[in-house]
Amino acid sequence: MAEESGDEMQIIKGIAASNGIAIGNLKLCVKLDDKIVKQPITDVDAELKRVESAKEEAEAALNQIYLDALKRVGEENSMIFQIHIMMLQDDDFFDAIQDCIKDEKVNAEYAVWQAAQQFSTMFAQMDDEYMRARSADVIDISKRLLGCLNPALESGLDSLKEEAIVAASDLMPSETVQMDKTKVLAFVTEQGSKSSHSAILARTMGIPAVVGLCDAFTHLKDGVTTIVDGTSGDVIVEPDENTLKEYKEKRNAFLQHQKDLQLLKGTKAVTKSGVEIEINANIGHPSDVEMVIENDADGIGLFRSEFLYMESDDFPTEEQQFEAYKSVLEGMGGKRVIIRTLDLGADKQGPYLNIPKEENPAMGYRAIRISLDRKELFITQLRALVRASAFGKLAIMFPMITSVEQVQEIKDLLEKVKADLKAEGIAFAPDFEIGIMIETPASVILSDLLAKEVDFFSVGTNDLTQYTLAVDRMNPQISSMYDPRHPAVLRMIQIAAENAQKAGIWIGICGESAGDTELTKFYMDIGINELSVTPGMVLELRRTVQQLD
Repeated sequence: MAEESGDEMQIIKGIAASNGIAIGNLKLCVKLDDKIVKQPITDVDAELKRVESAKEEAEAALNQIYLDALKRVGEENSMIFQIHIMMLQDDDFFDAIQDCIKDEKVNAEYAVWQAAQQFSTMFAQMDDEYMRARSADVIDISKRLLGCLNPALESGLDSLKEEAIVAASDLMPSETVQMDKTKVLAFVTEQGSKSSHSAILARTMGIPAVVGLCDAFTHLKDGVTTIVDGTSGDVIVEPDENTLKEYKEKRNAFLQHQKDLQLLKGTKAVTKSGVEIEINANIGHPSDVEMVIENDADGIGLFRSEFLYMESDDFPTEEQQFEAYKSVLEGMGGKRVIIRTLDLGADKQGPYLNIPKEENPAMGYRAIRISLDRKELFITQLRALVRASAFGKLAIMFPMITSVEQVQEIKDLLEKVKADLKAEGIAFAPDFEIGIMIETPASVILSDLLAKEVDFFSVGTNDLTQYTLAVDRMNPQISSMYDPRHPAVLRMIQIAAENAQKAGIWIGICGESAGDTELTKFYMDIGINELSVTPGMVLELRRTVQQLD
């Protein structure tokens, strides 16, 4: 709704989606509906080929966006682009496009948009909130297809010339994650909810946002001064002088809070009673080290090595891997860097890996299962890692562990690698740590035995949650049941923590819920020693710990 206040000013109520206050000129994006033109065609086959080519181009683009998102917003938030790839490959969706071209003899752009409206409406009418939010995902992949078919249909948000508050009917996840944070002050949308992926990404990226303006969206005016309050959900069009002054003060207070967080640099995450916890950062690329240092993390709690495999057209060589690991270790200046070995599968792979498509890749041929099956691949990575240990404080972590035998096999391979390197006269650190991901119920149940084999545990809450609750987080029909705060999940973590303590090893958490400040006290109470989060969350989490008794 919109409320009049004075002659010009309007206060529009929406859904508060991402904290922060922005003041600036509004950039109103033209609806795509107004750009799509229905055109008759004579060569149906040529139009079908255009669609197929656009599909291939869109899929390649989404894979790249996924890799970029891993660096910017973390593994959990980037998963949406894996879902988009699967939706893009959906036979029903493409059948609808092709049928429209064949039956109506119309251009591919029109056919894509018709199919988009059909499938988006179907999702929007569902009872479940999560499923309704998937309506936006259909539009997102359709926009990407349209942009591949005709560059004139691209959003143009990536070419903003000056700072602006962006207003659009709905911002797609791919548009959000590619926003230039130096130009986009905030965004407001006609559609969307607090649980939509664009809203989640906005929070991760620190962009103020108000969504779900509905009919009141028509009150927005291109080019006029606008205030966005991402905390209250207010959007104020053409504010009067008093309102402008009030919100400038509010914005300054918010920015002061962000500055206050900067004062925590150089301090430790210690409670008022003197209990300390290590706060590290998760990264997906060597270039992320800069953000880790900027946010004063204690170290790197998870360095995903997958980028080496997904950004390459062939298996990365030992030397390529060594140089990447070495650069991160040197960049961290002696702080601990935990590098996770290859964690790929059918849902996330380089094309040369040739992993067959699986119905449920989360439970399939992935992670350590691939490494132990393709030992030459694994040994190449282990050699690179062990060599890199000479250049900093390395810890190696192994994903998807389900048995003691797996760990023993890994340790045997490591010893062989060390012996070979020693024989070759290649230096390495003799005492680097090894650890495992606790992300399967099996690893929790066996954690008393596994703790005797390793130096540390790191809980991967993302997978542990879905495996414990039997909820496929990629399945939109049930993903609303995915709850990292579920008592069963928290009990799992507590069991692992207790067994780690009994064995005298440390335990951390590197999944998304490590950054859930509502769980911080619980984690510290059960004896968690380390939390690893996105770099931008480090100082906020440190502040949370320091305020605990």
